[in-house]
Amino acid sequence: MRLRALLETEALGLRLLGGEDELDRTVRGVMTTDLRDPSRYLTGGELVLTGLAWRRNSADSEPFVRILASAGVAGLAAGEAELGDIPDDLVSACRHHRLPLFAVNEDVAFATITEYVVRQVSGERAGDLAAVVDRHRRLMTSGPAGGGPDVVLDLLTTDLDLRAWVLSPTGRQIAGAGEPLPPGVCAALAGEHLAAVRTGRRGPHRISLQGIAYSLFPIRGAGRAPGGPGGRDVRESVLSDWLLAVEADAGDWPAERLDLLQGVTQLIAVERDRRDAARTVRRRLAQEVLELVQTGAPPAEIAARLRVAAPVLLPGLGAAPHWQVVVARVDWEGGDIPGGPVAQSLLEEILVDPSVSGPEPSDRIAVAHTGDEAIALVPLPAQTGEGGEDKAPEAALHADELLATVREPLRAGLADDGRLTLGVSAAVHSAEGLRGALEEARHARRVAAARPGRVCAAGHHELASHVLLLPFVPDDVRRAFTARLLDPLRDYDRRHRAELIPTLEAFLDCDGSWTRCATRLHLHVNTLRYRVGRIEQLTSRDLSRLEDKLDFFLALRMS
Repeated sequence: MRLRALLETEALGLRLLGGEDELDRTVRGVMTTDLRDPSRYLTGGELVLTGLAWRRNSADSEPFVRILASAGVAGLAAGEAELGDIPDDLVSACRHHRLPLFAVNEDVAFATITEYVVRQVSGERAGDLAAVVDRHRRLMTSGPAGGGPDVVLDLLTTDLDLRAWVLSPTGRQIAGAGEPLPPGVCAALAGEHLAAVRTGRRGPHRISLQGIAYSLFPIRGAGRAPGGPGGRDVRESVLSDWLLAVEADAGDWPAERLDLLQGVTQLIAVERDRRDAARTVRRRLAQEVLELVQTGAPPAEIAARLRVAAPVLLPGLGAAPHWQVVVARVDWEGGDIPGGPVAQSLLEEILVDPSVSGPEPSDRIAVAHTGDEAIALVPLPAQTGEGGEDKAPEAALHADELLATVREPLRAGLADDGRLTLGVSAAVHSAEGLRGALEEARHARRVAAARPGRVCAAGHHELASHVLLLPFVPDDVRRAFTARLLDPLRDYDRRHRAELIPTLEAFLDCDGSWTRCATRLHLHVNTLRYRVGRIEQLTSRDLSRLEDKLDFFLALRMS
């Protein structure tokens, strides 16, 4: 298709700012970018769409346009949503390099232009494929009627006889045509894709599994592509990009078919960006709760935020849920690369509810990040026993289970210079216990970090592994440590028959749950609170703190 045809299409809302003599250029594809140097991803003939986020001052326009012209792009379309009118320096630079420049009205989405170009170009190259891409319009609609990526993949199968699947970087199948791939195959395909990206191999990446050939195409949304000078390091996006796996060997494909598949990945990338945008509310909720917890806000204020979060994360939930905290950290060697956003994307992927399938997978978590650390708040439906007592929810997360199916793909993505460590807290049922759960998850992550391997996790129950160190502690140190903590309680029990030591053991064994502990000891909760308060008074310790709980736990084990 020609640039002139785009200008004459009223629905696209393009306004020509320069390059009238170049409108007969052929458009072979479309690319959206805000990289200062996108040359690595240009092959020539593209219509480049940009929101102008790369432009910091007037001096930036000339080098940007020079790069596009040198790459042989067909034209440049700049959006007016960010800066309003297109800057004069960009108009002048395009005129100097004879690059046609269009203004895109702020009411027109780049996705609309992308879809139109892909449809027209594909139609010219493959005849009936124009109808295929036109039917993909449902991808852009929201809600159950949209169909999501499954619509695209079904049409690839019916019109091109290509079986294809969309996979996450951990190997989770997001969409697919026909029968789902076995989990082992998904994990192997994701691992091969991540390894190829980390080594800089050009796609599509080809692999043969169980005698079947697959070709792997990356799916990157706006602003995700790593680049050269001024671009993103590949490690910032490799563990968050989706991939398209096609059951075919693309090694002998003509350029037209390769371009068509690239256009399909662009359509699916729109859906990826839409799902990312839907997570914004959950991320903001997690950030608000995290800030309240870390600044020591009153439990009532934290509880109010949790009441707001629960309906968003678990729609229709009646009772207040239990909460678990998961802490993850991604560390990279030999570079100043922020690990927090990468860890956030990984947690959001790992914690997607596997029991819910379809085009709109259910996210049951809210993830925030601070520094190199990501923190997830996971709501769990409340459970009660036969007597109405509070009990740990059956759906509680376990560290090893979270990573059981994703270790191999993640190892490939982390390669030799990255590491993921993850810690999981016990479930708590109130805002009062959330701070302790956060510290517990962080401590569990530190336990995981002490282990060898690129992908390691530990749960709250593994904190007891400190007992393994006790035989190496000198006897006099053990006696002094135990006496300092437990002797005041033993003396008090001898004088008053108060049973503080049994109470302490039961309280720790019940993970600090007042209701379960009181039930186990056949006490009223107020009596239990009195005894715990007396323990804290006699020892000058705080049983809501993880460090003090751990000290008491070790002292009881050494006694």
